[in-house]
Amino acid sequence: MAPPEVPGAPAVHVTQDDVRRLCEFLYRRTGMSFDDSKRYFIDRRLAERIAATGSGSFQSYFAMLRSDADHEIEHLVNAFTVNETYFYREDHQLRCMTANLLGDLLRRKPDGESIRIWSIPCSTGEEPYSIAMWLMENWGEVDKYNIEIVASDIDTRALKAAAAGVYGARALMRLSRDMVERYFERIDEGRVRIDPGLRESVQFTRANLIDGRDMARYRDFDIVFCRNVLIYFDDASRRIAAENLYDCLRPGGYICLGHSETMSRISPLFSVCRFPEAIVYQRPEATDDGK
Repeated sequence: MAPPEVPGAPAVHVTQDDVRRLCEFLYRRTGMSFDDSKRYFIDRRLAERIAATGSGSFQSYFAMLRSDADHEIEHLVNAFTVNETYFYREDHQLRCMTANLLGDLLRRKPDGESIRIWSIPCSTGEEPYSIAMWLMENWGEVDKYNIEIVASDIDTRALKAAAAGVYGARALMRLSRDMVERYFERIDEGRVRIDPGLRESVQFTRANLIDGRDMARYRDFDIVFCRNVLIYFDDASRRIAAENLYDCLRPGGYICLGHSETMSRISPLFSVCRFPEAIVYQRPEATDDGK
């Protein structure tokens, strides 16, 4: 079977076994699991990368991929990630953050210690910027504390777009006109750019949820927003991701998942916390023996 044609590029024959090899390669690298129901998506992305690299066959492309020539692994991962998001998405969790989570965390924090919040995956930036805006709009104590917001993704193109902070009307659909005027500057009729001060409040980095060595760089977070990514993993990858996220949280810290995801089915490491606004998951506080 040949992938869908890409304009200006010759058709390349790709077998079912070729697709399986590619998916296994992606799975080992990212934890993302693709099956036959995603075949058109796979074929389309593969055809784009074969055309972009000028490879004459799947075999030559796969050899290039395995050697990571010209950083092709990064380009392939970027092609296969899905970046569907907008500002104030699942804002019930943001309400839970200011109504419940922050107060609980601050009761247990030494004076002067920073509040650390992590958005992973952050996609094109709407989520971490939403966290920053929500805190400024809805938390009266925001100026009393040093708040660190880190935003990470495996997709380097998404990170570049997040850092640029340029958005169209769809991304803004949940925001009031007043908020758009206060937190964005208009570029042209259809696009706006995030306020520079808000942009500087977020640190963008690359991270791979299933890479233990990569995730070891991230520690001591109070709240992690990890939403709508585990649905692309299989059970084994979800468990690895959950264990890595557990290690990234401070004892007593919280993690927020997407509305269709539940940590209870993935890992026994976390406690379920039911608040009026949302169900979240907590790394249990350290016991007297430090565990």
